[in-house]
Amino acid sequence: MQIKLVVLLSIVLLAFVYLGGRIFLINRDNGQAYTMQVLSQQAYENQTIPFKRGKIMDSKGTVLADSQLVYNIIVDAKQINSKRELYLEPTLDALERLGVNRNRIKEYITNNPDSQYYIALKNLPYQDKKEYDEEIAAGIAREKEEEVAPEKQVYSNVKGIWFESGYVRFYPHGNLACNVLGFSGTGNVGTGGLEEYYNDTLNGTEGRKYGYLDEGSNVEQTMIEAKDGNNLVLTIDSNIQSIVQKYLTKHDEEYKNFDHPGNGSNNAACIVMDVNNGDILAMAGTPFYDPNQPSDLAALVGMPKLDANDEPADSWLTYTDLLTMSDEDKPRYLNALWRNFCISDTYEPGSTAKPFTVATGLETGTIDPDDTFYCNGFKYVDGFEIKCHNREGDGLLSVSQAVERSCNVALMEMAFQEGKENFTKFQNIFNFGLKTGIDLADEARTDSFMSDSTMTDSMLATNAFGQNFNVTMIQMITGFCSMINGGNYYEPHIVKKITSPGGTTIRTIEPRLLKKTVSEQTSELIREYTIQVVEGEYGTGETARPAGYRIGGKTGTAETIPRGNDEYVVSFMGYAPAEDPQIAVYVVVDRANFENQDDATFATVIVRSIMQEVLPYLNIYMSEPVTDEEREELDELGLAVTYTGDESPEKWEKED
Repeated sequence: MQIKLVVLLSIVLLAFVYLGGRIFLINRDNGQAYTMQVLSQQAYENQTIPFKRGKIMDSKGTVLADSQLVYNIIVDAKQINSKRELYLEPTLDALERLGVNRNRIKEYITNNPDSQYYIALKNLPYQDKKEYDEEIAAGIAREKEEEVAPEKQVYSNVKGIWFESGYVRFYPHGNLACNVLGFSGTGNVGTGGLEEYYNDTLNGTEGRKYGYLDEGSNVEQTMIEAKDGNNLVLTIDSNIQSIVQKYLTKHDEEYKNFDHPGNGSNNAACIVMDVNNGDILAMAGTPFYDPNQPSDLAALVGMPKLDANDEPADSWLTYTDLLTMSDEDKPRYLNALWRNFCISDTYEPGSTAKPFTVATGLETGTIDPDDTFYCNGFKYVDGFEIKCHNREGDGLLSVSQAVERSCNVALMEMAFQEGKENFTKFQNIFNFGLKTGIDLADEARTDSFMSDSTMTDSMLATNAFGQNFNVTMIQMITGFCSMINGGNYYEPHIVKKITSPGGTTIRTIEPRLLKKTVSEQTSELIREYTIQVVEGEYGTGETARPAGYRIGGKTGTAETIPRGNDEYVVSFMGYAPAEDPQIAVYVVVDRANFENQDDATFATVIVRSIMQEVLPYLNIYMSEPVTDEEREELDELGLAVTYTGDESPEKWEKED
């Protein structure tokens, strides 16, 4: 037994000696070859193939966001230094033509002789690489044909340069729809807007290129292709979006530095919505920024400075402030710049809330269209004197006249007839205090609304005319559209279709009817009342009417907190055409750069200008005659008069 064990151990020992000898001989004779194979394998193992992030296109196919193929220039200093006297200068010449700093890269190659991976330049455009490749290939072919000696070769001695492909996001139309799009930077991570909300949809899957040793000890390469991201097709119309941004910019330029240094207002924003399905046709808010350069601090100039709570202060940023801005403050201000006011900021709606109060009364039967209300200029509630904007009082008013004149006292009386339970019930029906569900990142939720059990009489009174509760623009226009379209509350949305990289439709996003808010009868009355806001003798929205069209709408003026600071948010929410609403346009101007901010005209003139161009673009023809002055205005805009009826314009010429 012991002899057998000794023999077995001897055999094992001899086997180890033999294997050790073979390894030594293999390493001596073929070590370099295997080393190169392993190095090659390692290089291929770690190479990823980038995917292309999906496009974002408007409703007509105009590309708003795309990804461009670019290359990082990688330098292998070890290879260049392997025959430095031959390779260095030709390689430096080539790198310099590609835009690499010659002295800097030469210093790196000299100081890091064993480096095999150094990014010399990022984001080289595809066309530049293509031209470089063609030049090098042609030069090598020429040197080969002419049999140029190795020591005199130029193109053939360019070594140690290779290219790592990737994609960068770019926005071909600059700041167009920047509030909606957001942006995507390093790592294909979206920030804000659609880029963030649909990040997973837009992103694809990386591919991989790797190597392995086959049975013959040769390196075999295997590649798994990258899968590109899907595309978004929006409800946004670039033409309408451009019109909106043009007139918001005009407002900003007109009032910039007017009463104080700074932008034309803290914010001026607009939403254009299809009344009958919730499609967002345009959405924008100043100040704009370029998503190609989202961190450009120059866009901050003119914005209000922020207090410790990130609320606007009574001073404004200058170029000098940018030079001294701390690293801690830069993200605060950039986040303020990138915010989408239309969905992320809240404010008191003011009198644009009055049609909602009226609709509540009509729908619950607590208000009859024939009811009248008396206004003496104020009303005492819970010991507070709550005033009407007309301090002398509006007298006896019908429901329609109360809306036309925007009478606070009449609206308070209506709210008390409705009662707290009905009032709060319908505020919930209109979706106040809740998110709308719009497909954009960072929608705010305004959950400060009172229940009927906690609401005081003074709260009910002030809520009736749009004070002491906050809303977002998207809440207001979505609820308003339901009031004028027959009571159909549609979920607002930006994306209407998702397509594959090849353009095949993957998913169509149909309009979502979420609930019924009011009856057709109530809706018809609200349209009638809001038309009088524009057309009535005492209407507050006359300046919103575009030439040749009948529209309806409601003005709003809300004093900001603290009260008595003479700072206001003004607005106008309009729709057209009056007889058959197709689009709604909502403009909010937050603290205009003007001494007297409490003037809804800041908003009405923007709505008028937008509608004047958007309505004919949508093939909505004029229903009313135009004055000579209006005709001249239309000529300047290059717009035709599409009214074909009686040319007499007396209807719109009100007596002074």
